Amino acid sequence: MNAKNFRNPLLVLLVFLVLGTSPARAQAPLEPAQMSPRTVFYLIWRGAPAGEVRKTNSLLALWDDPEFASVRSAMASNMLASSEQKSGQPKMTVEEVQEFASLLENTFTVGYVSEPAKREAAGGTGASDSKAAGTAGGAGTAAAGVAANWKAPAWNGMFFVYDRTGKELVLAKAVLRMRAQQKEAPQVSQVTIGDASALKIEGKTSATYWAEHGKYAVSASERSVMEDVLRRLDGKTAAEPLTQLAAYQEAKPIVGSGVIEFFLRVPSLKEFATDSKAGDFKVAPLFDAAKLDAIHSLSGHVTFEGAKTHLQAAILGDTATGTPFDIWTDGVAAPASLALVPADAISYGSTQINFLGIYAVIKRIARAAFPTGQQGNADILDTLAQARIGMPLPEAIGLFNGEFASMQMSPSMDTAKQVYFLGIRKKPETLKLMRTVFSDQLTSERNEGDVTFLKISLGGSQGNAGVAQWNFFNLAVTPDMILGASRADSLREVLATRAKGASVAGLASVPQFQAGRGQYPETLNSLGYFDFQKVDWQGMKDRWMAEAKKSSAQKSADATKKAAPATNTIPDWLMEANPQVFARHLHYSSSVSWKDSKGVHWEQWVE
Repeated sequence: MNAKNFRNPLLVLLVFLVLGTSPARAQAPLEPAQMSPRTVFYLIWRGAPAGEVRKTNSLLALWDDPEFASVRSAMASNMLASSEQKSGQPKMTVEEVQEFASLLENTFTVGYVSEPAKREAAGGTGASDSKAAGTAGGAGTAAAGVAANWKAPAWNGMFFVYDRTGKELVLAKAVLRMRAQQKEAPQVSQVTIGDASALKIEGKTSATYWAEHGKYAVSASERSVMEDVLRRLDGKTAAEPLTQLAAYQEAKPIVGSGVIEFFLRVPSLKEFATDSKAGDFKVAPLFDAAKLDAIHSLSGHVTFEGAKTHLQAAILGDTATGTPFDIWTDGVAAPASLALVPADAISYGSTQINFLGIYAVIKRIARAAFPTGQQGNADILDTLAQARIGMPLPEAIGLFNGEFASMQMSPSMDTAKQVYFLGIRKKPETLKLMRTVFSDQLTSERNEGDVTFLKISLGGSQGNAGVAQWNFFNLAVTPDMILGASRADSLREVLATRAKGASVAGLASVPQFQAGRGQYPETLNSLGYFDFQKVDWQGMKDRWMAEAKKSSAQKSADATKKAAPATNTIPDWLMEANPQVFARHLHYSSSVSWKDSKGVHWEQWVE
């Protein structure tokens, strides 16, 4: 069993993280206060929620609803079928799925530890092995040459710790099944690591260590990592823990709680790519130009708070100008697109993007990619853009103010009713750019008041004789925005709301929307809302089924022409789903993000 084979079953199990009942949540087998300061990443699962929480929380109640059982089974069957088809193993039964999913009732920690120091051939076991091989050949000089060219295997600092209390037999069965999925049997040997007995499972290109240490099952891909984790589980290390690092201290308001908790520390450039090369191409200057050191960490957690599920996450660091945080704007109090969204909208989402900030980051990296004295070559993209669109690239990018939004007004989630919004600054220049970019795909253009309607063909070409056009997309350009939809009447509905202005109560006036918005900072980078109660679940299923059948029929016709078998495009879970089960448990979702002096923050509530 190697690391790759070990991770795949974990991904399968994570899909069923809320299957079954569980005891009260326990402490993770390896908490951050026990982890090495070289820990780059960890994810903690603190056990499936207790029975009462499952009854109260909307998402968990949906998952546990008897009428959702067919969907759960179909999802499991589809996922496992793909995995088992590749391995050639028999398909799991429903009973086996339930049995293995019960492993998630217990806690686990998975993480990654960075390499302690650069490994040199002269000091590694690989050099000794190479020297011995050379001596056996009777050539000491050859041995020295082999040793000099020896390259240490790639570092894999992954580790996994699982509390196996009460799950010993199920875990053993799962491990045996994972080993059976390998095409070639690995070499298994007994080793002693520290004071613990462990198994070393060797494949062609990698090795994994596995030990059952007290109530814990422990796995790691590096012997030194395995030894360190075992010591920390026994409390035998006095080294500074991860929690004392500045990056972790900075993230403390985000980490330390939740049924799921994760933390990713962005290594310094010294750790990351001091001498990294791809041939003669140095990577470190690119990271330096991108100023990745300004990003310190990415962290977050998920909690169940009554009926609501709460996600909090953040990218923390130095948000000064000239850093990757320039990708995000400082935010706005109310997105311009919000005034266009009617009160009965099903969903709405708006994001503020700093396009010129992204351009500046890419330009810095491009300049760093060229040797000293040749940085001007990075301007070739600007030169090509100038020739293609007739204006400098920064000027073209600056025509867009950074707001991108979408809104859905159809209860059945009809994509034809989905409208997209892009904020602009100068309409004449924007139209000129669009005419140049779309060129012969532009099939029509007409003006109505201050609105210019464009029709774009996403298939075919107007300038090519004998080539039909199809898959049309409609655009409406006003002095401050571009609206897009597959149907023109969807655009006109939004423009009618725009014409009425403040006299029509929109989504911003809905009490449920206001309650969610009021608990966050005044200026936001993104804002999202979804009213599940307004969805016509049966209508949505019927439409999806009709579209899936149409797609399946088309594929069958194409397959007949090619004498190839057609596959059914209708998912099993969609066939089995009772739409009303969603209406019974799901109410609404709201999400926001904002940028401040500490970083960029995200929050989402689902009820």
